Amino acid sequence: MISPADKSDYPTLIKIWESAVRATHDFLSDEDFEFYKAHIPIYFKHVSLYKYVADNGEIKGFLGIEDDSIEMLFVDNKCRRSGIGKELLDYAVHKLNARKVDVNEHNTQALNFYYHFGFKEFDRSEYDGEGKAYPILHLIKND
Repeated sequence: MISPADKSDYPTLIKIWESAVRATHDFLSDEDFEFYKAHIPIYFKHVSLYKYVADNGEIKGFLGIEDDSIEMLFVDNKCRRSGIGKELLDYAVHKLNARKVDVNEHNTQALNFYYHFGFKEFDRSEYDGEGKAYPILHLIKND
C-alpha cells in the first residue's frame, strides 16, 4: 500500500535510501555518499513523500515528488525486483501526474528501469543539483 509519509518515517526512509544507494551508486565516493546521506532530511522537506508499506507493516520503499517531477524513488535493496519500484512509479505517474525524472548517468540500473517504462532522455547536465561532477540525464514520459 502506498500512503503519505511523515517525519516519523524519516529514519526508516534514510535506511532504505542507504540500502538502495549502496547497491546502485558504486560510482559515488565515500565522502559524497556521506554528504548526500546527511542532506536527505533536508531534501525530504522539499518534496511530497510517499511510502510503500508491505502487508507486514514494514516500509519497503518511498517516493518523493515535486510538481511533475519524481525527485526520489528508492526501494530497499532486499526488495528490489519485487515490483515495488513499478508500483511506486505507477503511483507517481497515474495518481500524482509525475512526468519527469532526473537520473544519474552512471546509474544504469535506474536508467534501464525508467527506459523500460517509457521515459525518454530530453536533456543532460554535466553536474548534479549540488554542483558535483555526476552527470544527470533528464527524462520525460510523454504518454
